[in-house]
Amino acid sequence: MKIKIKYIRGVEKIQKIEKGDWVDLRCAEDIELKKGEFMLIPMGVIMKLPEGYEAIVAPRSSTFKKYGILMSNSIGVIDETYAGESDEWRFPALATKDVKIEKNTRICQFRIIKHQPEIEFEEVEYMDEPSRNGFGSTGEK
Repeated sequence: MKIKIKYIRGVEKIQKIEKGDWVDLRCAEDIELKKGEFMLIPMGVIMKLPEGYEAIVAPRSSTFKKYGILMSNSIGVIDETYAGESDEWRFPALATKDVKIEKNTRICQFRIIKHQPEIEFEEVEYMDEPSRNGFGSTGEK
């Protein structure tokens, strides 16, 4: 599968690593945020995903620990129609502390998935599966 990509802002090119299915994205400029500030951090890429696919974007596992930023909407979803000349991918960051992040720092990652198939809902009066009794129902160990 080929994905058209345009690099902007002089960001380093994406490299697929051998371990894992997710692809890292880099901060496209030096960033300085004060605690409580929000910013759409530019990633320096515009991509045209194949028809019928979308990207799921999430923080890298070390992003909060190293930089104290949270992805304000938990994950991002980018579909194949977000591919115009000004449709740069961005990371919606909320700073929990004062932070500086250098250009080309890997702060988030993405993977490509197929669109959800066509679904319909069937209303029922009773669910015939046993109840699991809420969050954490599979235990701790």
